[in-house]
Amino acid sequence: MVWNWQQADWPHFSYEKLPLVGYDNRLLLGAGLLFGAFKHLDHEEKNLLTIELISNEALKTSEIEGEYLDRDSLQSSIRRQLGLVSDNRKIPPAEQGIAQVMVDLYQSFKSPLSHTTLFNWHTMLTNSRRDLNDIGRYRTHKEPMQIVSGPIYSPRIHYEAPSSVQVIAEMDSFIDWFNATAPDGNSPLPALVRSGIAHLYFESIHPFEDGNGRIGRAIAEKALAQCLGQPTLIAIAHTIERNKKAYYTALEQANKSNEITTWLIYFADTVLSAQSYTQVRLEFLINKAKLYDRLRGQLNVRQEKVLSRMFREGPEGFKGGLSAEKYLSITGTTRPTATRDLQDLVMKGALLRTGERKHTRYYLNLES
Repeated sequence: MVWNWQQADWPHFSYEKLPLVGYDNRLLLGAGLLFGAFKHLDHEEKNLLTIELISNEALKTSEIEGEYLDRDSLQSSIRRQLGLVSDNRKIPPAEQGIAQVMVDLYQSFKSPLSHTTLFNWHTMLTNSRRDLNDIGRYRTHKEPMQIVSGPIYSPRIHYEAPSSVQVIAEMDSFIDWFNATAPDGNSPLPALVRSGIAHLYFESIHPFEDGNGRIGRAIAEKALAQCLGQPTLIAIAHTIERNKKAYYTALEQANKSNEITTWLIYFADTVLSAQSYTQVRLEFLINKAKLYDRLRGQLNVRQEKVLSRMFREGPEGFKGGLSAEKYLSITGTTRPTATRDLQDLVMKGALLRTGERKHTRYYLNLES
């Protein structure tokens, strides 16, 4: 197999422009809608929504790599990074590391990309790791950097990256390209094309011993933010995580040729889907704030716990709705108390009830 970086035209990616016409206009329109929703919020509401959106992306970009983090610890760490009041909980290294990366990306998206930025992100991500030789620097190991699956005795090689001795030169070229294609660079590119190439280009080099996926997605978001002139807060990782197989298949196919029209179409569709989901999630979080504001001081501890758990499921909600059994499981209360609590939540307009008896289900009432 000859990989993309082994071909004569590397790293001069080519693509057909016609299939991508209109994508950037849709991106700009969606960004305007998100900005419009944000500008009507007060300072505290903006902070809360920013923390929710950043933490959700941090969770999902980690889940893509098979790492499942604690949401509360993550949000606490993000609050600290943003200089907001937080609790005194001890934050595990993994949650602290990805929080630092995401907040740095959010606050410093305008700055040019550099080796130092990438080394700092890698140091944050690999905080307290003891199984890596190269932390905060590019990989140096002699063995091939391969993406493999299957049993050890018969692995399937999905991709093999440039050798470690080539990485510094490759990353010099990548960083030069990234900064030159920025809106104020010498060779600016459309937002989605630039972001899609940036992600593929970085992943093809695979410069770090670990953490390449999360850093590569951060680079894609940085490219979008620079082109839009504001932090995106787009749920790219969330959208990718929902169909990881398609993501890895698209990357695997793109690593075989430097003609990348198919990859860019996949990537642009993914970003626009992520942006649409972000709009839905933003409206969901705004309605959440309104509901809590309307019911302030009217809920008992059990009801607050259940509503918090329901909101954690996001706009999709519990599959099949909230049942009395789920209420009992979440709160550990008695059945008569659960019945009274649920009836009270319906009376207060927090929940909508459907069905009868054992088929009774409850859903968040966000239209009130």
